[in-house]
Amino acid sequence: MNLLALFLPMWALSSTFLFFLLDARPESTFSTNSRPALLAKKEPISFFSAKMETQSPGLPMAPMDKVVHHQDLNKRILIALVVASSLLGAILVFLSCFCIHRMKNSKNSSLKGKQNFAGNGHSLSPVLGKLNSLTMVGNKDSIAVMEYELLEAATNNFQENNLLGEGGHGRVYKARVNEKLLAAVKKLEGVGRNVQREFENEMNWLTKIQHQNIISLLGYCIHDEAKFLVYEIMQNGSLESQLHGPTHGSALTWLLRMKIAVDVARGLEYLHEHCNPPVVHRDIKSSNILLDSNFNAKLSDFGLAVNSGIKAKSVKLSGTLGYVAPEYLLHGKLTDKSDVYAFGVVLLELLMGRKPVEMISEDQCLSIVTWAMPQLTDRSKLPNIVDPVIKDTMDLRHLYQVAAVAVLCVQQEPSYRPLITDVLHSLIPLVPLELGGSLRITEPLPSA
Repeated sequence: MNLLALFLPMWALSSTFLFFLLDARPESTFSTNSRPALLAKKEPISFFSAKMETQSPGLPMAPMDKVVHHQDLNKRILIALVVASSLLGAILVFLSCFCIHRMKNSKNSSLKGKQNFAGNGHSLSPVLGKLNSLTMVGNKDSIAVMEYELLEAATNNFQENNLLGEGGHGRVYKARVNEKLLAAVKKLEGVGRNVQREFENEMNWLTKIQHQNIISLLGYCIHDEAKFLVYEIMQNGSLESQLHGPTHGSALTWLLRMKIAVDVARGLEYLHEHCNPPVVHRDIKSSNILLDSNFNAKLSDFGLAVNSGIKAKSVKLSGTLGYVAPEYLLHGKLTDKSDVYAFGVVLLELLMGRKPVEMISEDQCLSIVTWAMPQLTDRSKLPNIVDPVIKDTMDLRHLYQVAAVAVLCVQQEPSYRPLITDVLHSLIPLVPLELGGSLRITEPLPSA
């Protein structure tokens, strides 16, 4: 269309120029007075009068004058055609050169853009420097197709000392791409339908969802039967490893635990309230809450996520024991309140430092909800079930408020549970401004 827009005005200009050349001939050539004279020639005349005309020295010679005029007209037309053809040829040559030049510039700029994307040290350049191609997903997002050799070298051939964690369908490895960049590589093995569905689901959601409290997907790779997902690195691992690992939560102060709770609530609020259609994560648990170097929490593992409101018969029962809401476990009813229940269990983990399900005998286990519920509503007993690491380090009013929120979240009846937005607004005042809340600390916190 741009080429046509340039060509039409130039063609009109050349046509106008040709018209003026033709119109610039002497008036007598095609004047209206010459028409009767030409018609008069067809009438018969006598031999004497013709002879007198040829011998009279004072009279003009009409036939010769007509030949001269026709020759002059032909010359003018020929010149006009030559000039117009030359002008048109010059226009075509110019447009051809312009198009070739523009195509070269466009190709060079795209190559430079890819080089800058791959070589710019301010973003994900070290990882994307050796990608095969970019697969565009939607209009906004892109995900890098990684080379297997790059992942193999970055993980030292997937050595055990680079293992970060292990899930139901694969393992997660630390990948050192270069001196400055670390990534986490999830290796999914197997050809089962569940593995393929988890891989596609993760790709689908994380290329659409972008939020500060949701993990970022950097790329993927398919090599033989193995599939790989590459994420941003989270230096402090999962909340599960922090609470129930070797340190037993010693690095998590009361304020940090409240910050983590607020971060998780913000991520869930984005899924429930700001995605269209709303999204149910369906697998909220401490192992899927990852912590960066500043203990900012991000939701991960979207392999089971679904759109809210989807029919129960089309959703296979999935989840982790201890976090699954009763209505989903018993009747297959799945809503955003199912995520709220799981969040309540995580809040109890942060509060008490206990696992969601604990074995009390070889054939019997006890859930944290069943064990804690009678004590959460008794203010005299509540301080005694708090994690010893944080005991006596918080304002008791804040402790009571967190316990009240947890009790509401784990209600058996979904309609009694609050929306995640209400939960978030209840917890933000308990977190200092410096950590993303609204609490202003002006004096040391009173102890229990």
